[in-house]
Amino acid sequence: MSPAPNRLLRAAVAAPVFDFWSRQFGSIQAWDRCLARVVARREEARGAVTLTLQPNRRFAGFTPGQHLNLTAEVEGVRLTRSYSFTRPPCADGRLRLTIKRVENGRLSNALCELRPGAVVELGQAYGEMSLPQGPGRYLFLAAGSGITPLMALSLALEQNPQAEATLVYWAQRRDELCFAEELRELAARQPRLRLHFALTREPLRLAGEFGRRLDAALLDEVAPDLSALQVFACGPRGFVEDARRLTQERALRFHGEAFTPPEAVAGGAPVRVQLLRSGQTLEVPSGAPLLAALEAQGLHPDSGCRMGLCNTCACRLVEGVGQNLNSGETLAEPGSELRICISAARSDLTLDL
Repeated sequence: MSPAPNRLLRAAVAAPVFDFWSRQFGSIQAWDRCLARVVARREEARGAVTLTLQPNRRFAGFTPGQHLNLTAEVEGVRLTRSYSFTRPPCADGRLRLTIKRVENGRLSNALCELRPGAVVELGQAYGEMSLPQGPGRYLFLAAGSGITPLMALSLALEQNPQAEATLVYWAQRRDELCFAEELRELAARQPRLRLHFALTREPLRLAGEFGRRLDAALLDEVAPDLSALQVFACGPRGFVEDARRLTQERALRFHGEAFTPPEAVAGGAPVRVQLLRSGQTLEVPSGAPLLAALEAQGLHPDSGCRMGLCNTCACRLVEGVGQNLNSGETLAEPGSELRICISAARSDLTLDL
């Protein structure tokens, strides 16, 4: 649509009206929102469901290894969480996300119950866990839900004949492994992918399965040439930190993404946080992630990944000292961007929130 008619249409039709009537006619087209319809659902593993989504034209695309924010209404409340694409882009434009049920996880559990025909809202893709085209040798370390971005990267190897990878995937029991057969089939037809499963609570293991957690001896066994490899690790924070400690000084490159929020650090006395836009002043524990601390007091700031990646929760620091709980870096310059999901207050704070 040319700019002039588009401006006329905007003047004549309000976006909510357009969206309402679009939905009444069964369409996922929207004025300025990216909506997607669930077109397929399958039980992926115990406690995990894979959804195939057909987005509208507002979706701008992605690269393997990236995430998006997904929003749905649960009991009248809009909730947003981050999920990884679990396969590379397809010609039909459909997206595949795999969601794991989480204890007390309102959105994840609701998404696992969705059936074809349901409509959700999507954000645009983000994240830097991607592979360049061309030669490359990689070690993928995945634990639990951390397999999701690494599944997409493993499948992307078929489109890059100059790359090779070793994937080690940890779960507690065999029935918790997502994509197990798909990965075996991929490794069988693609010898540039070497596959290992590690099961920490499985009493009977099959040939080729490890029964222990990540340690130096296991790395020496699966990646004796670690100094020539780039390492990508994804999983719970403790797992990613172990992977970083064991490989960062030895490998060519380390890239880690943890899907659990940082823990609070010792912080001393409570501090006051003034929120300029809402006009509220609260007392929160020093050293606690600000997002969690605000939510504990009944506030619901915009958030997405809760890992410091998507910037949905970022706000401007007006006054005071904050600390990035991932890096330990302190932020005190007025105007600095503070991602409250991974930041704590180290003094009284004023935030543009």
